[in-house]
Amino acid sequence: MPLSTSLRQFLDRFGATGSLLCAVHCAVLPALLAVAPSLGLSFWLSDSVEATVVIFVTLLGLASLIWGYYRHRALLALALLVPGLGLLWAGLLHAELHHSQVPHAIVMTVGGVLVGLAHVLNLRLNHRHVHDASCAH
Repeated sequence: MPLSTSLRQFLDRFGATGSLLCAVHCAVLPALLAVAPSLGLSFWLSDSVEATVVIFVTLLGLASLIWGYYRHRALLALALLVPGLGLLWAGLLHAELHHSQVPHAIVMTVGGVLVGLAHVLNLRLNHRHVHDASCAH
């Protein structure tokens, strides 16, 4: 199902912004853990919130970048998305990694940055896509 250009751009911008904010969140998470209870922010650091965000990022990223691939036929954005999602899921599901603050923060940060960069690259690839006689879109 083809998406309008404005919807594709919105999805990529939304995905990139959310992924990069997630990366920042994961980078500062160890420091937040120390002060969160006194600020009433413990809920935002819970496993359920993290799982919800990873699921949302996965669905948004796959939908947006697969639609983008059908438009521009370049695998580079997906080549950033897949390892980024792999790191996010590893940080979420691998028990030892999930309960080790610094390694968990590093894995989740790198994963979030890769997913964010994949959205930015997809946005650029969609923007540069030229309709010509060889284009089916």
